[in-house]
Amino acid sequence: ATAIHTTYPEYLNSDLRDLIFHKGINPFLAECFVQVESPKQRTEIVEGPPCVILATSGMLNGGPVIEYLKRLGPDEKNTLVIVGYQAEGTLGRRIQKGWKEVPLSVDGKTQTVKINLEVTTVDGFSGHSDRQQLMEYIRRIYPKPGRVLTNHGEEGNCLDLASSIYKRFRIPTMAPMNLETIRLI
Repeated sequence: ATAIHTTYPEYLNSDLRDLIFHKGINPFLAECFVQVESPKQRTEIVEGPPCVILATSGMLNGGPVIEYLKRLGPDEKNTLVIVGYQAEGTLGRRIQKGWKEVPLSVDGKTQTVKINLEVTTVDGFSGHSDRQQLMEYIRRIYPKPGRVLTNHGEEGNCLDLASSIYKRFRIPTMAPMNLETIRLI
């Protein structure tokens, strides 16, 4: 994602575009960030001095964050800062609710990992557009899509967004249920 943001700054918000194009400052290339590209680097970070780790996936459902959680979760001197929405049923939501033990895959086997680290939630951050931004996107897109599917949110919110898109733009919409199959032709 960092490489994409760095390569296509013209698609970023106006403040970031201004920094990059007019002030020569690209926050994605700042020296304070070290990109972790190997398990060996991850181990060096975990065993090294105190630091801040920014890791995907936001709902703790896969990716590098799982490796960090396995190693850092049991130690109460560590803190997990959750900055995005945690959907019901995700590992992120379970930890946010206070689960002290979670099942994780370790070397291909499921093991229980103790969660003794401090868990803090900072609301207001999102990697996604809000409702108003999504409606504006649909308004501006040309040509208009033949159909819109809404997903990746609470069921009621997806249904409400689909309904609003249909009412405002008369574009057929659908909010698929989990495991529902949709044929795109």
